[in-house]
Amino acid sequence: MDKIFNTLNASQSAAVKQIDGPLLILAGAGSGKTKTITSRLAYLLDVVGIAPNNTLTLTFTNKAAKEMQERAFAMINPTSYPPLLCTFHKFGLLFLKFHIHLLNRQNNFVVIDTDDKKKIIKKINAELPLPLIASEISRYKNSLISPGEAYAQAELKNYKQIAKIYEEYETYLHENNLVDFDDLLALTYRLLDENKQLAEETSAKYQYIMIDEYQDTNELQFRLLKKLCSTHNNLCVVGDDDQSIYGWRGANVRNILEFHEDFEGTMVVKLEENYRSRASILKVANELIQHNRTRLGKKLIPTREGGEEVITLSSHDENEEARKIADKIHKLFQQGVSAKEVAILYRVNALSRSLEEGLNRSGIAYKLVGGLRFYDRAEVKDLISYIRLITNPHDNFSMKRIINKPKRGLGKASVEKIELAAIAKAISMYDFIKESSVAELEALVKKKNTQTLKNFVANIDDVMLVAENSTYDFVDTLEETFKLKDIYKNMPDANERIANMDEFYGLFRDFIKQSPDATLDEFLNELTLQSDQDEIEGESIYIMSIHASKGLEFEHLFIIGMEEGFLPLIGDGSDTEEERRLGYVAFTRAKDSLTLSHVNSRFYKGRRTDLSKSRFLTEAGLCAGSLKVEQNTAFKKGDLVRHKIFGPGRVLAVSKAGREFKLKINFGGSHREILASFVERL
Repeated sequence: MDKIFNTLNASQSAAVKQIDGPLLILAGAGSGKTKTITSRLAYLLDVVGIAPNNTLTLTFTNKAAKEMQERAFAMINPTSYPPLLCTFHKFGLLFLKFHIHLLNRQNNFVVIDTDDKKKIIKKINAELPLPLIASEISRYKNSLISPGEAYAQAELKNYKQIAKIYEEYETYLHENNLVDFDDLLALTYRLLDENKQLAEETSAKYQYIMIDEYQDTNELQFRLLKKLCSTHNNLCVVGDDDQSIYGWRGANVRNILEFHEDFEGTMVVKLEENYRSRASILKVANELIQHNRTRLGKKLIPTREGGEEVITLSSHDENEEARKIADKIHKLFQQGVSAKEVAILYRVNALSRSLEEGLNRSGIAYKLVGGLRFYDRAEVKDLISYIRLITNPHDNFSMKRIINKPKRGLGKASVEKIELAAIAKAISMYDFIKESSVAELEALVKKKNTQTLKNFVANIDDVMLVAENSTYDFVDTLEETFKLKDIYKNMPDANERIANMDEFYGLFRDFIKQSPDATLDEFLNELTLQSDQDEIEGESIYIMSIHASKGLEFEHLFIIGMEEGFLPLIGDGSDTEEERRLGYVAFTRAKDSLTLSHVNSRFYKGRRTDLSKSRFLTEAGLCAGSLKVEQNTAFKKGDLVRHKIFGPGRVLAVSKAGREFKLKINFGGSHREILASFVERL
């Protein structure tokens, strides 16, 4: 007991001891939410006596899950079966491995990433913009809309076309035993929704459920949680409505604002003591967020008094801004501050260009978080495709990516002929090459390529055998057999690419060292679940978007772009309250010093634009100016809403109507303009 409670404050202790029924822990920034949730898990297991396999703790990133595991396991007695503590998507992955057969699917499916998804879509249709199609398919899945329903709802020709692409995409995934990231939750929900007994058994198994970062959950995750709680209401959620900043990707702040309505008898515990930021920083953060109307209400209380006053930095343009910030960072270095304790944030990614140039000129090393991820690089994706093919030789998608890497003299037409011939025989490309006679292959490809293909599948078989017997030696055999580094040896950036491949090989060996019994499948699944924040390390300052900074903290923080139009963003579909929450999240990443930078003009989108200071500087009490008081709408373009007469519909546009907001809504093909106060969000 002492081990759990001796470092908790009164509010944290109250949250830990509340066991039964729904519990909302409203945790302000830097208030020790991770300590609270891990202590509660330890209390459940070691004090109350709940069996570890009757608990389920879910979060959003692998980094958060790993940190929570380490902290929770340090407080509890070792058990033969540890509690399940993972991301939502990892839970979905594990669940599908056990139950996807109920959907007539095989459990040796491969999880594809965003790049794979776009390649499949491009093969189906190369006319419409890939990002649009991928985004819409993701939205359909997270809204649990089938291809048929998507087609029925579509009005514009393009969206009918997207619905057809969605249908073909789903067919391709099913036929090739693939699932995408959205499927991990969508298919899990479908299984629970269509199998009441399975839902009740799963709910009965996980008697105590905890959810981290609940303000970031979307509609699908909310509905999934309702299924998991179908036999009980022991749901504890931890979150902060003031840090709900992912509305643009489907997060629904309503989930936390109305938690007490969704789960009757909810107890609310507020964690308001902040252990991260100096009092001077919390003062401006509290003043800023108080201007939001839609919030549950709390105020961060500093435990670290004093500190430097928050600085506002004014510059003529973005180049002067970069110079001034670089000078300030050099002074911090001279004072002994480590580079990794410094970060620069921005709301709009395009602002990083001038910043990067300025840091380069000043000789300041930086890491751009959220740039091209390691696992998205072509050379790394090739390696992953090889491993996928080794684990599942019938994976045509991976086969097509690497069948001519290194070059084997196969053109696109030859590969397509092999694929079509395999489809005609209802077998995989691997089986087709392996089982076909030399004459059959020569009818499709050049004579010299026939033996090359036969050798290729024979090599695949050899490496598969090594993988089965010695996972650790697998990558050495892979490289020796296929000479993958030769693919890039004549390229201008060969050294960098080969270094990336060596890094990947080292990563694989480290994974096997950490988990000697792990399979290649498990390694692939872990790669798929990586996120940008999992890669943050090293001795350089960090520059990143405010969104990427969520959950991080830095001793010294600079925020650029504190101008109207950049923070807050202004325009169709923008939500001023979410923009203000972004500002609040940004401010509260700072521990000891915070500098807010604004300029008189920026070169943006091809032209120089004069700018005015952000209203947030005024609202935070940092400069004089007239407050911009405006009616807020919680609705934005794309939201699903319900009208008491017209039923459900989708918001097409938001506009001002005097002191109110007017919504243009598509009610099943009928467009109407309705005042926002007359509809509710679905």
